[in-house]
Amino acid sequence: MKSAAIDVHLQGRAFPTLDGIQAVGRVIGKHWVGTLGMFIVLVVIAVGVFAPHFAPYLPDEQLGARLDSPSPQFSLGTDEFGRDVLSRIICGARISLYVGVVSVSISLVFGGSLGMIAAFFGGRVDSAIMRCMDLLFSIPSLVLALVITGTLGPSLTNAMLAIGIVYTPRFARVARGPTLSIMQQPYVEAARSIGAGHLRIMLRHVLPNILASLIVQSTLAFSTAILTEASLSFLGLGTQPPDPSWGTMLGTGRKFMEFAPWVAVFPGLAIMIAVLGFNLLGDGLRDFFDPRIRRRAQ
Repeated sequence: MKSAAIDVHLQGRAFPTLDGIQAVGRVIGKHWVGTLGMFIVLVVIAVGVFAPHFAPYLPDEQLGARLDSPSPQFSLGTDEFGRDVLSRIICGARISLYVGVVSVSISLVFGGSLGMIAAFFGGRVDSAIMRCMDLLFSIPSLVLALVITGTLGPSLTNAMLAIGIVYTPRFARVARGPTLSIMQQPYVEAARSIGAGHLRIMLRHVLPNILASLIVQSTLAFSTAILTEASLSFLGLGTQPPDPSWGTMLGTGRKFMEFAPWVAVFPGLAIMIAVLGFNLLGDGLRDFFDPRIRRRAQ
């Protein structure tokens, strides 16, 4: 009897049904933009993770003539030091992904926690936290990042910390809105009536119900984090030479745009493709997690 019960449980819950797979397929087919974004993101991740295997040369190796145009030996040409532009772009993907993961994780943890705490306790706690978030929101993102990195000093670590702080208010707002609604649900009141603590309610009942919104926001924030890091590196406050960074390559390559445009054009295209992929993926995830759109797709 026990074995039969386990089999029923596995058939009913552990494995996706054919109808469920078909429903997901219909959603993907209807929202092909998100699928395209997922493909671009997977390609960028693969390039970043396996950069040493994809790059034809070492990113700092001076191999050819300076500012050599694209050729069979150097597909995207060389920079002002004779380094292969393609190899530096491929290795720069790893830095961009690293910055995105670290900075978005900082924003997700602190912003999501502050938003849940503000909505959970309400009153003065809510007012104090959200007024601080409004203060950060009132300052343009790039300006605030420049102030933080300028104060702490130019480095990749400080740039990631600055980006994490800059986008914390966005996650706080995204977490606070759904939490306010969830706190009015009967199952939260039932958990309180049986003596569940604040931390248990937030982790077991609130967090799982706002996780979809946080995932979508994380995907969208990933693209803005890549852009902000590129901007800081362009201004000399992010990744420091000789480490390959798309923003640094764009900043140094702008001086040679008249007679060697490939030095700046190709890093700019890499930034555009990566940001586009994460934006499209974020839009696709938002549609996927919206039950109204999923019902129309089915």
